[in-house]
Parts: sequence; C-alpha cells; structure tokens
Amino acid sequence: MWILGHRGASAAAPENTLAAFSLAMTQQATGIELDVYQVEDEIVIIHDRWLNRTTNGKGMVTSHPLSYLRSLDAGNGEVIPYLAEVFEILPAEAVLNVEIKHLSNVDSWLEKIHQGLTQSGFPAENLIISSFNHRWIRQIKAAWPQVHIGALTATYPENGLGFAHDLDAFSLHMALDVVDEFYVREARQAGLKVLVYTVDYPEDMLMLKTWGVDGIFTNVPDLARQVLSPREES
Repeated sequence: MWILGHRGASAAAPENTLAAFSLAMTQQATGIELDVYQVEDEIVIIHDRWLNRTTNGKGMVTSHPLSYLRSLDAGNGEVIPYLAEVFEILPAEAVLNVEIKHLSNVDSWLEKIHQGLTQSGFPAENLIISSFNHRWIRQIKAAWPQVHIGALTATYPENGLGFAHDLDAFSLHMALDVVDEFYVREARQAGLKVLVYTVDYPEDMLMLKTWGVDGIFTNVPDLARQVLSPREES
C-alpha cells in the first residue's frame, strides 16, 4: 500500500515545505502530496488561499507578487517552495501527487511542469495531477494525454465512477469519511487505483488495507509505515 505524506510529514514539520517533504521520505513514505498555485511564471506550494494560517504573511496568495511570497516564513524558517525544487529533492522512485488550487493559464503551467521534469530528471510517470476543479483537469489531460490524473472528490459521487471515467483518470482520490468497501472494490475492478485521504489513525489504516485500498494520504508517514509494515508498494 502506498503511503503518501499529506503536505509532507506535516504532523512533524511545517506543511507544504521542503522540510516536510524531505522528512516524509526519511520516514519511508512512498511519496508525497502537495498543493500548488500558479503565481506569475511560477508554481508555488501552499494549501490555503490566505497566507495567514501557514505563514507570517497576510492576504490572499494570488494578490501578492512572487517576491513577497518567497520572503515569507512558512514555519521554522522555511520558505514557500517552488514545485521545481520538489522535483529536485525527491528520489526517482517517489510518487508525487500535485493538487492544483489555482491555475490561471494551462499552457504556461504545463510548460513549467515539463521544464521542471526535464531539468530534474524526475520521471513523469510518477506524477499524479489532481484538483477539485475538473475543468482544469480536462484541459490538462487534453494537452498532455499521457499524464496520470487523480479523480478527486470529497463526496460520494452521484454518478458512481462516471466522473473518474470522464476524466480518463489513473486513480480515484476519496475522503475517508465517504469511502466504503463496495466502492473500493468497484473502482479497482474498473482499473482505477484507490487513494484515501486523510488517514492518521492505525485502525483506519488497517481497515483500508483489508478493503484493498491502493494508498493513503497521511500526516504521519512514520506511524503509517509502522502499522502497514512490511513495506508493500504494489
């Protein structure tokens, strides 16, 4: 079962920072999940629309220039990272789930992604792109048919697996409080990987493992590795 650090090892390090991502890998995570905004010509990593919770800044992420965002303290002296920096520090075997929070131009966003992958050597096949904004996802898939798409939902979809098929998804990303064993079985029979968020308690980890879930997003990769050992990466 994949263990993906939710915003990195965010229970022990400032979320969505290089420190949290590096710690997740040290804790034997399979990979990481992170959140991105497109600002000017860059892709920056932060979860909230507002800066106040995770940095010493104020206001909305998209209302500030890149220079201001990079000057902020994102916790313990960490800066708001660029996605390209994550490509550089992750091992080639890591899985990287990029969740898009803000996208202003698909073409320039994809150009930046391809540039980062080329310069770092990080394998594109280990990248999963997801977003609650399925319009962006359709545009990305149309422009880059080979990319792995994560069909992200916070509710039980009314059309079953229809939305995942519409997105030509590689994986289905579901909230812990709505996923059930039947839906997991149905999704896996349809050829989808099933990833569940956010899973921090051992009893939930073990339950999902018995259901055949392919991976979890967790704030505590070290605990997940202990619970789910020996390491299984199928």
